[in-house]
Amino acid sequence: MEPLIRSAALAGYPQLCHTLGLDPRALLRGVGLDVHVFSDQDRWIPALAVAQVLELSADASGCESFGLRLAGLRRLSNLGPVSLLVREEPDIRGVLEALIRYERMYNEALRASLHESGSAATLHISLELPGARRTRQAVELAVGAYHQVLAEFLGHPLRPRQVCFTHTAPANLETHHRVLGTDLAFGAGFNGIALPAHALQVVNADADPVLRRYAKQYVDSLAHAADLSDTDRVRKIIEVLLPTGRCTANEVARSLGIDRRTVHRRLAQSGETFSSMLNATRNDLARRFVADDQRPLTEVAQLLGFTSPGAFSRWFRDQFKISPSQWRSHHQSPDTHEQA
Repeated sequence: MEPLIRSAALAGYPQLCHTLGLDPRALLRGVGLDVHVFSDQDRWIPALAVAQVLELSADASGCESFGLRLAGLRRLSNLGPVSLLVREEPDIRGVLEALIRYERMYNEALRASLHESGSAATLHISLELPGARRTRQAVELAVGAYHQVLAEFLGHPLRPRQVCFTHTAPANLETHHRVLGTDLAFGAGFNGIALPAHALQVVNADADPVLRRYAKQYVDSLAHAADLSDTDRVRKIIEVLLPTGRCTANEVARSLGIDRRTVHRRLAQSGETFSSMLNATRNDLARRFVADDQRPLTEVAQLLGFTSPGAFSRWFRDQFKISPSQWRSHHQSPDTHEQA
């Protein structure tokens, strides 16, 4: 199936779009995504769609360094739970090995590897994106994100020796120099970062071995749970597509990189159908959204993919034998009742 990526990969995207005079909603819709992906940075979305929206954004803005500028807005915390372990690794080698070992927990399309030869070390970074015609922006986002992590731990004296790209240089290198430094190589044999081998031994002064042990246990437990079944993947895509109003079996199949018949066959092996998965996902999301009294019910209807609040209310009453407003009233938290 098509690789997925955490929506945190697009952290800062709306802000960057506004800075460049772009409409992020329109650009996201163009690749089948919606701004609601930013409501939960742990939500999984198609990696191909992310690569496509980055290229569209670069074209629309005339900014060749769009992906790299987005990387400059990233924080270590955007890696999710993996960042907890990375912060406690004892040295740079441990930091990179943790990022590589658990890369599928934040980006299923990412393939990174560390190579050492004598006094040099190179971090090779590639993306497996079947069907992608252009990946320049996604590659620069990935390399830039790794560079941000290294720069944070290495500090100025031991900044990466050279940053390499297989593609050609942009017309304007200002952003590249600001984010990556001036030692750049375009048309290189790999995408990634070269650094002196002794940099791998640089100690992380803030690391705590006790916290590292607990963090590793936690991340390992999540890593085992991250081996998603076919039904889990379909559910995640349904959650992404519902707010767009285009949550159909065909759209889910397209997002997963397979045909509709394959989706139905794989779901049938688990005793599910697309309709049952759609309804179950809506049911679970409805419980969560309706319970949030800060979220208007008209917005809830949209998030669940209904064409009108009335259609949502009829579906909700059929599912729960009660209206959304009545259900919300019955499920308010004790704190809410006390405030009332």
